Amino acid sequence: MKKATSLTTIALQKFKKNFWGVFSFGFLVICVLVAVFAYALAPDNSQNANQMHLSIHSKAPGFKVQLLTIPSEVSKGNSASEFFFGRKNADTEIPISSFRTAKDGIVITEYTSEGTEGLEKPYNLSLFPKAKTIEEIPKEYISEKKFILGTDKYGRDLLSRMLIGIRISLAIGFVAVFISLIIGITLGAIAGYFGGKVDAAIMWIINVTWSIPTLLLVIAITLALGKGFWQVFIAVGLTMWVEVARVVRGQVMGVKQMQYVTAARALGFTDFRIITKHILPNAMAPVIIISAANFAGAILIESGLSFLGIGAQPPTPSWGGIIKDHYAYIILGKPYLAIIPGLAIMSLVTAFMLIGNALRDALDVRD
Repeated sequence: MKKATSLTTIALQKFKKNFWGVFSFGFLVICVLVAVFAYALAPDNSQNANQMHLSIHSKAPGFKVQLLTIPSEVSKGNSASEFFFGRKNADTEIPISSFRTAKDGIVITEYTSEGTEGLEKPYNLSLFPKAKTIEEIPKEYISEKKFILGTDKYGRDLLSRMLIGIRISLAIGFVAVFISLIIGITLGAIAGYFGGKVDAAIMWIINVTWSIPTLLLVIAITLALGKGFWQVFIAVGLTMWVEVARVVRGQVMGVKQMQYVTAARALGFTDFRIITKHILPNAMAPVIIISAANFAGAILIESGLSFLGIGAQPPTPSWGGIIKDHYAYIILGKPYLAIIPGLAIMSLVTAFMLIGNALRDALDVRD
């Protein structure tokens, strides 16, 4: 059998032998699939899983209740859009404790958590287009719903909010790391290759940026750009490029002394080609490892910003925002409302850190 000599092949074989690295990679693949098909998996597929039921707020995991569904009269979007982005106009759902048929329709008793008798409300048959007779209303429009992770303080399905919230965490990681790589690799390569005054100027920018606390800088950029979804992505990305630039600079300074770089200069290749074709490909191993750590850092920063109220804005579900809404419940006897999103953040960050450790071991040429 021919022994593998490619560095990439050897690194891949070493990575496969790392149980926690492979396990974390599989976990992240599942997380990405959940993020893509979040609305198809979520019990509440309204946009942002924002279907509120105030009478059943803060219920424990596994809570069950009967729901009367009143169809929306507003026309719905196309099925593909609903599949990936949720329904724009969700039907109205009313938790009920009991119901009875009447002459013109159905009379329901609203659910109350205090044990008192709820209000009775009549609903005409005309509100239920699929029901041709009064007897068909319960079959078509009343169903029992189980909230696997319970409900939040607004009575929204916590599982649905968690599933859709994973999009924010993964998206902030991808966008922030992409921005940091573009800026960091560019400035680091220029500083390391040209040296002199160019290096001094870029290092001054790096040191000034490095001296500012990350969270403080993110808050300043976020306030300057405004609160919102994409503003947070840009703000986090603009603060994570410094470490990438320092590492790339150091790698380039070492690699540019190699003989093959000297040969490339002698052949008359342009500086741009030497940097992109000969230096950077041989200096990217540490950058890949840093990117995994930055991914985890971006998720934590976004969660912190959402907790402070300047991250993803309501009703967009964010794990940090869910903790912000429910951290007081830790001492009110319902700690799961804050612990569940906290465990989700911890799991995702741990997975990226384990992958970073596995990549470090796999790309270590000394082994």
